[in-house]
Amino acid sequence: MDTTDVELVSVAAVGENGAVGRDGELPWPSIPADRRQYRERVADDPAILGRRTFESMLENLPGAAQIVLSRSDRDYDVDTAFHASGVEEAVETAASLGADRAYVLGGGGIYELFQPVVDRMLLSRVHGEYDGDVYFPEWDRDDWELLKEEEHDRFTLREWIRAEGAT
Repeated sequence: MDTTDVELVSVAAVGENGAVGRDGELPWPSIPADRRQYRERVADDPAILGRRTFESMLENLPGAAQIVLSRSDRDYDVDTAFHASGVEEAVETAASLGADRAYVLGGGGIYELFQPVVDRMLLSRVHGEYDGDVYFPEWDRDDWELLKEEEHDRFTLREWIRAEGAT
């Protein structure tokens, strides 16, 4: 699959133990600074997310458009939402919207599905370990280079880029 036309970027807030969610929510108390930087970052580009994550964000949808991965085709009653049945269709949809970048926003199964093809990861490492029922997928640090690291209150924002030649 050729995803070179659209840069794919995973964005996640991740506890030190890999937790990203519990019962459809974040497993830690809200971190407004992290939420703000994430929302600003994805505002002008399409967001790729699973159906449950999409439905949990209906009150305040992220991104300029939402590409919703679901096994069943459906109408979402949201003008900016598009259905995709898999990675390739999601990337094609982002490209058809004129995007040169799309943000992968979860949930856990979506992160796992896209992990082999994402170009960058923007991970907010939330200080502490949390009980979760959804975890960010394991990844080989040898395949990634740390570009930037910013310390914040309660989290550290790290930007990773796939290393040259890594698969």
